[in-house]
Amino acid sequence: TGSSDPYCIVKIDNEAIVRTATVWKTLSPFWGEEYEVQLQPTFHSISIYVMDEDALSRDDVIGKVCITRDMLAEHPKGYSGWMSLSEVDPDEEVQGEIHLRVEVLGSQGSRRLLRCTVLEAR
Repeated sequence: TGSSDPYCIVKIDNEAIVRTATVWKTLSPFWGEEYEVQLQPTFHSISIYVMDEDALSRDDVIGKVCITRDMLAEHPKGYSGWMSLSEVDPDEEVQGEIHLRVEVLGSQGSRRLLRCTVLEAR
């Protein structure tokens, strides 16, 4: 139909932590959702999967972005901007990008807090 029903799943080291709301019938969703989650000191990466909700079959993966621990270390004030989606299935072509803000907040003992804002996609 030329549109999707997108939502995002935020995973830390492949464990699903957060799911945004679904934005119906659009290719340019706006979420504007902010989450704060505990971050294990040993974490390796944060992945954000953009999904297409499908009532009749399994939801499709539109694409994903991955932010590694090293990438966050290069941006001590956090990362904010558009990131191109990459394919999850090598046979699928992916077009699109997502606007994120990701920052690691000060330590609470040995734990750190991750603030992830999923803004929009196109």
